[in-house]
Amino acid sequence: MGIKEKGLEELLLEEDTVKQHEIVLFNDDVNTFDHVIETLINVCEHTPEQAEQCSLIVHFNGKCTVKTGEYTFLKPKCSKLLQAGLTAEIV
Repeated sequence: MGIKEKGLEELLLEEDTVKQHEIVLFNDDVNTFDHVIETLINVCEHTPEQAEQCSLIVHFNGKCTVKTGEYTFLKPKCSKLLQAGLTAEIV
């Protein structure tokens, strides 16, 4: 095994040890598209296009992953989504 291959293998191993989580946003019958879009832009740093796409996915599929990362990074963002009246959880 060459040096480059070993380095890639170690990098992949390192990535596996950092557990990635997701914030999943769920559909509801309360919030408007505008509110969901604005909240995703403010909390999850989405572009307007990303936020609109996520809101449509949530509407038609019932849920959508809106942010991925380490748990400690996602927890405050998920809390802000909940405070804004959205239904979300970290998985």
